[in-house]
Amino acid sequence: MLLARYQHGFIEAGCDEAGRGCLAGPVFAAAVILPRDFDHHLLNDSKQLTEEVRYQLRIEIEEKAIAHAVAWCDNAEIDEINILNASFLAMHRAIDKLLCIPQFLIIDGNRFNKYGEIPHKCIVEGDAKYFSIAAASILAKTYRDDYMKQIALEHPEYNWHSNKGYPTISHRKMVLERGHTPYHRKTFRVTEPLPSIL
Repeated sequence: MLLARYQHGFIEAGCDEAGRGCLAGPVFAAAVILPRDFDHHLLNDSKQLTEEVRYQLRIEIEEKAIAHAVAWCDNAEIDEINILNASFLAMHRAIDKLLCIPQFLIIDGNRFNKYGEIPHKCIVEGDAKYFSIAAASILAKTYRDDYMKQIALEHPEYNWHSNKGYPTISHRKMVLERGHTPYHRKTFRVTEPLPSIL
């Protein structure tokens, strides 16, 4: 059962990212401030939900949130500052875009670069513990998926409409055979897929 808030004294925003482990595309992040009485029986870590449910929840989150925002760092920025810092920067950019200024941040994971003077708490598997982080995970995931489907039209052979840039066997094979596109992260190592055991 997810909890509504980590603390009750301040306006709280939950933050999460999507796409850290991908070979191609940006890392997306979202920040969400929910009403104190928000509740939804389906809301959970985006990885635990079907694509259909994620998109249904996105509509409800955006309608009912006090504030929400999505931002990203592209593959060139990821190569320049590394994926961890790019994830933090994408979260900072999402927080920058919030129409309501949060007074406290809860972050999915165990590390974060402090955002200004706003206190924060890192929560491992926070997207399965708190509504606002779960909501942020859904926004980050669905908006990133939309972006990957869009750029898949330019490079259909990499199958991004399905793998979303993650290092599936077919994606890794295609990178090894054809090389990088302008959307690939050049600092991410691509290994030869292991042969299937018959």
